[in-house]
Amino acid sequence: MTHFDLASNTRFAVASSTPSSFSLRIGRREIFACRDTYVRRYRVNPVIECSAGIEPGHVEILLFRRWLLVLSKARG
Repeated sequence: MTHFDLASNTRFAVASSTPSSFSLRIGRREIFACRDTYVRRYRVNPVIECSAGIEPGHVEILLFRRWLLVLSKARG
């Protein structure tokens, strides 16, 4: 079952006013995608950058220095 939600969710600690964000739920997993607005103070790989998320069990993937994907378990 797939749930597609265009309303941004603040649990990923990104601005809820981001117009180009979406959340996709597939079974017990969730993917949140948005434009990255965070200014990083370190050098970022130009294609793909992976790091641990803010909460346990989250993985953040930065694509082309612009798009942030957050992979996590969906809440009940």
